[in-house]
Amino acid sequence: MKMEVTELGPMKRALKIEVPADEVTQRLARAYVDLNRQVNIPGFRPGKAPVALLEKRYAKTVEEDVLRALVPDFYDKAVRQAGIVPVHVEIPPLDRAKIKKDEPFTFTATVEIRPNIELRDYKAPNPISLKPDKRTVTDDQLDRGLEVLREQQARLEAVPAGHAVVDGDYLVLDVQGTLDGALLEGTKKEGQLHKVGSHASVLGLEIDPHVGGKKEGDVLEVPQPYPASHPDPRVAGKTVVFTLTIKSVKEKKLPALDDEFAKDCGPFNSLQEIKDKLREGMERALKREIEDTYKDTIIKRLVETHHFDLPETLVERELEAIIRQHMQQQKGSGPESPGTEDLAQLRQEHRNEAARRVKLGLVLETIAEKEGLKVTQEDLNAEIVRLSSDLKMPAADLVKMIKAGGQESIDELRNRTLADKALDFVYRNAVIQG
Repeated sequence: MKMEVTELGPMKRALKIEVPADEVTQRLARAYVDLNRQVNIPGFRPGKAPVALLEKRYAKTVEEDVLRALVPDFYDKAVRQAGIVPVHVEIPPLDRAKIKKDEPFTFTATVEIRPNIELRDYKAPNPISLKPDKRTVTDDQLDRGLEVLREQQARLEAVPAGHAVVDGDYLVLDVQGTLDGALLEGTKKEGQLHKVGSHASVLGLEIDPHVGGKKEGDVLEVPQPYPASHPDPRVAGKTVVFTLTIKSVKEKKLPALDDEFAKDCGPFNSLQEIKDKLREGMERALKREIEDTYKDTIIKRLVETHHFDLPETLVERELEAIIRQHMQQQKGSGPESPGTEDLAQLRQEHRNEAARRVKLGLVLETIAEKEGLKVTQEDLNAEIVRLSSDLKMPAADLVKMIKAGGQESIDELRNRTLADKALDFVYRNAVIQG
């Protein structure tokens, strides 16, 4: 096989590949032998039809089949021979390409290559140095955690007779709207729980301004005018009168912080036991937070200290992924798809982030290769468990979703897991000062 490599840019190469004439001839000969066994030619036993007859009838089909197998085979050989790692390949359409027996066949593949990365400091003797993070769980944080548990165990109890409503009270309300003295469909609520001071609305009606100082059993009439532009033609330009009935008034009672409170919270025998358990969980969460902070610093250092050209195809792919994610997050809050100018602005805003992600991914991939890091099935299972916990969905459903995405989704999961292993390797080899 002959090959010429032409540099088209920092990350782009043209591979002119020549398949030898004897290889073309052998491939065609084997293809006709296989075809002879499969076709039924009148007057000839299976496998005994003259090749000339087969060529006359099936030449175009055979040549196309040989081309479809021959091109990728020799492209793979050329890439290995050139010693490059492609990230994108373009091969001209082969519908007009012709191969002939006893003649070489030449085609050109344009490839975008992965850069050759010279790794900088990431382990001994020159590991990344990190400033110590000396945060600890404080007593104030523990007290706030206990208050959250108290809120979760709080009960709503009836207020004393004659109590006037104040902020923080809970009301059980019946609401009914009337228009011109007639009940208005869709404006009835019964047993609605409302916290005074929350500024929450019921059926679009602000409750708080009308209930302060009122008492259980009071019935209020609140007129609610609607503008002429209101989308509901029944009420546009009219006033609906809402009747509010305060069925009951309740106040939140927090339990005392004692051993009985601890028993109500779970399998605990004393308040000290629940404090110890709460502190343990908070320390575990803080440890993860500190580790994530360290890793964020490492990521920043890896990106800043490595300099190389990025394959534009990878940056474009990452940019498209970022924009898709942005569009999904914004779905429902505006037009279904942005205009051309909006899309151009989005691409400009997120291009640097796309380039940063691609650079980081390539550096971590190179570290993984150099350190011989591999992704095992156990690693994938652990990542699925972690993701299912973050997404609050069963692991089995997540697996189905990944498989539904095909090989691309599986490869994405594997690559992300490998990148995490490489980042963890750098973190474990970093030095924390002091």
